[in-house]
Amino acid sequence: MKKPPSESRRNAPTVLGIETSCDETAAAVVAGGTVLSSVVSSQVRLHRRFHGVVPELASRAHLQKIAPVVGRALEEAGLSRTDVVAFTRGPGLVGSLLVGKVAAETLARLWRCPLIGVNHLEGHIVAAEILPQGGQVPGGRRLRHPFIALIVSGGHTDLILSSRPGRYRVLGRTRDDAAGEAFDKVARMLGLGYPGGPAIDRLAASGDPAAAVFPRPLLPGSWDFSFSGLKTAVFYRLRDEPRPGPRRVADLCAGLSEAVADTLVRKTAAAARRFGVRDLILGGGVAANSVLRRGFLALESEGFRVALPPLSLCTDNGAMIAHAAGRMLAARSRRPRRRSLLAVDPSLPLRSWGCWG
Repeated sequence: MKKPPSESRRNAPTVLGIETSCDETAAAVVAGGTVLSSVVSSQVRLHRRFHGVVPELASRAHLQKIAPVVGRALEEAGLSRTDVVAFTRGPGLVGSLLVGKVAAETLARLWRCPLIGVNHLEGHIVAAEILPQGGQVPGGRRLRHPFIALIVSGGHTDLILSSRPGRYRVLGRTRDDAAGEAFDKVARMLGLGYPGGPAIDRLAASGDPAAAVFPRPLLPGSWDFSFSGLKTAVFYRLRDEPRPGPRRVADLCAGLSEAVADTLVRKTAAAARRFGVRDLILGGGVAANSVLRRGFLALESEGFRVALPPLSLCTDNGAMIAHAAGRMLAARSRRPRRRSLLAVDPSLPLRSWGCWG
């Protein structure tokens, strides 16, 4: 007889996930794929005047926020400690990563529990199967292999093929501006503030993409991405129309969103067909973009199975790190003779991809 969700969570190990790769100080407690607590302290106000993240300021802010954020995550979960501690080991800003790494190592030593380093991009991938806080409505489905994942954010546009659990092959990545970075730069041109992605998405809803058509940088013969040309195309439009009105700004946002989403969806679908994959996953901060989400969901009519993370788990968060660590723990218990995944040697350098390949 299948156990009810509450009992399954009680029997699953509790995992504290700490995420400090960029400009969010985040911590969460996850058990059995269900979020028991999730706390995120954003640094948007700190970096807004610079129109981007300043690494030194980010690491200092993490130092100030890490203890209260972790404490609040434990308090909301009703726990004084967890069975496992996980942290983001990369990729990200080195100073910011070190803050989370040292905090996690300290807690693991105090609690005498396993310590797991998680790849930031793997966290975004597995976010598609996490249950939202409280576990009332499924936030995704169990990931099935093989699958192709598209991770899209301000710093990443990565197309990844996973043939089996824990094994990843990077098919393509951005050559210049990532999709989220292009949104931020265009938003600055339009005077929409920082971060630009949410503002552009909001205005695009009332705009007409047919009134501002932009090229699709598909890069034939490659799985890579390049969005710097789209940014330049917007620049030239604004040079010809130096003071666009609100309606025109909305049209530009709609046209840009359509161009970015169409490029991402078409390249992902083409890669899936090339490698015979039916399961597609979308992750990263730009996964919250409504045009991109609709484009991915439309692929279901072509026979693809699409998994999207809940909107609350698209941006950086500790829940995805904790869940990824829980998956590693479960894999180790099923294969006890494999080399342990639970210990991280602090003398090893922080590597962007680790065992990915």
